[in-house]
Amino acid sequence: MLTEPRLTARTRLAILLHEGLRSSRGKTGLSLLRYSDIPIVAVIDYECAGGSLAELTGIAREVPIVASVQESLIYEPDVLAIGIAPSGGALPAAWQAEMQAGIAAGLSVVNGLHTPLASDPTLQSLLRPNQWLWDVRQEPAGLTVGRGKARSLPCLRVLTVGTDMSVGKMSASLELNKATQQRGLRSRFLATGQTGLMLGHDGIPLDAIRVDFAAGAVEQLVMRHGDHHDVLYVEGQGSLMNPASTATLPLIRGTQPTQLVLVHRAGQTHIHDSDVPIPPLPKVIQVYETVAAAGGAFAETNVVAIALNTGHLNEEQAQQAIEQTQLETGLPCTDVIRFGAESLVEAILGY
Repeated sequence: MLTEPRLTARTRLAILLHEGLRSSRGKTGLSLLRYSDIPIVAVIDYECAGGSLAELTGIAREVPIVASVQESLIYEPDVLAIGIAPSGGALPAAWQAEMQAGIAAGLSVVNGLHTPLASDPTLQSLLRPNQWLWDVRQEPAGLTVGRGKARSLPCLRVLTVGTDMSVGKMSASLELNKATQQRGLRSRFLATGQTGLMLGHDGIPLDAIRVDFAAGAVEQLVMRHGDHHDVLYVEGQGSLMNPASTATLPLIRGTQPTQLVLVHRAGQTHIHDSDVPIPPLPKVIQVYETVAAAGGAFAETNVVAIALNTGHLNEEQAQQAIEQTQLETGLPCTDVIRFGAESLVEAILGY
């Protein structure tokens, strides 16, 4: 059996997204649909079967939505990607049965969940030659603690930070990277989560790395690319405001960012599913800049722009929210998916 992933331009991908097209639990699958160059031949979501992907998500991609893995087989996929993140990180029993049906039908599996699959004897027994199970969240070998080495790099290092988890930090980083490359600069996106790795970018699954080595893992990643690029966009994770988040500080220390871009969902006042309030954005900015500099231990690092997530608003409401945020913070602001990232790139390059 092959144990290494074989995602190529010829891969035909089906995405398991039950109850994910209409909820935040499907952000991995939705990001694959928005950004992946790999052909996606079917989306599996029993809630939305037969619907229009563009109408449901705003993603301009024609992919049929079916109710089950069995129904997806008519479109001849060869890889099944788990695009949902259920509460607790484990697939419900009914969805596990769907995955087993896919493996039995000859599909390989890309797994972004915390729960590993490659070591499951039941799943292993279903594999045929040239099939594989890829657990994306695996700690890399050879990690060390952080040393602040990225301070020596000549490139710009832009880290996206958030007012909460799941507000769009990866999407903002990808859009900023694309807009920077369009200017002819040597720019690169560095993944720190499972979705970016599934999209084929170099990176690390930060939440699978022991906390003592987290900053060092980020540092190794940045050092690997810093001398060969003008700008590195490091995908943010978590939030200093979220009591469940442990990822943001290692990202700040490992990246030694030259600039920060704050990502916020318009109108969100509290941490998701919590009574913890999100402070006013100027206070959030102050917190991030203070933590990044650590009282002068590290270089002064400023939030230079705001990437505002307005996907839940109509266009007029979105424009109003952007204008209000610019007034509130005094910083350039836009929704990079809706209106492009040019104004934020201007702020980054011109700071």
